[in-house]
Amino acid sequence: MDRRTLFAVFAGGCLGTLIRAGLLEALPPDPGQWPWPTFAANAIGTFALGLLTARPPASPHGHALWSTGFCGALTTFSTLQLELFDMLEAGDVALAAGYAGASLVAGLAAVALGLRSAR
Repeated sequence: MDRRTLFAVFAGGCLGTLIRAGLLEALPPDPGQWPWPTFAANAIGTFALGLLTARPPASPHGHALWSTGFCGALTTFSTLQLELFDMLEAGDVALAAGYAGASLVAGLAAVALGLRSAR
């Protein structure tokens, strides 16, 4: 991987991470409640990835910046898993099941909307 591609991934990752951190600051999650920051970040990032897949940036550096860097840093599978684990450990099976199902449905809807919007 050349330096420009590495920098593009880094720059996109910084932007995606800052937006996700901003969502956490704006919508601080309460234990036992729906984790809106993660849900929103994953839906927004998945929509953006759909757009970028249907209309890829002209340069490989643009792809590295937006798809790999930005969308990769904005979305977070690991945090979703930790939140689900915490819900289950707290005995809130209904919340965990709802969150897992809604995350899957919202992600599929967001990527489909992104793909169709760009065509």
